[in-house]
Amino acid sequence: MNAKYALALILTLQVSMCLGEIPAPSQEVVNTYNTLKSTFYSRLLNAYKKLQAVIEPTLEKLAESNRGQATRDYIEEVQQKPEFKAFVKIASGLGTEAAPLVDKARTSLLGLYEYYVRPHFGKYVQDSIAAAKVHLDRVLPVE
Repeated sequence: MNAKYALALILTLQVSMCLGEIPAPSQEVVNTYNTLKSTFYSRLLNAYKKLQAVIEPTLEKLAESNRGQATRDYIEEVQQKPEFKAFVKIASGLGTEAAPLVDKARTSLLGLYEYYVRPHFGKYVQDSIAAAKVHLDRVLPVE
């Protein structure tokens, strides 16, 4: 019985040690990821600008009404509260502290993708991204 536990422990340690070494992604994968990320952000920014242009006249009409003025006053009042200022300060501090962790996680995930997923499913992922780009160019263009 002890031999079974010892074998199970050895196999568990071996698996955990294998998972501990995450390969670093190649520069090609990092460049591809950065290109896709910047394109996606450009699409979002373009959509935001279009949405803002459509909604702006409505917001101007709303700002002229009594409700709009009351809402604006309430928002300004909330922004002046020390609790809100403390929340903003904590949230920005957490964002600053979390940035290195996010970069490390992103690098690890790209390495795992390149080493384990890309050899088997890389062609399918690439084809799916190309197909999604065609639809996104119609619905949410970059420019």
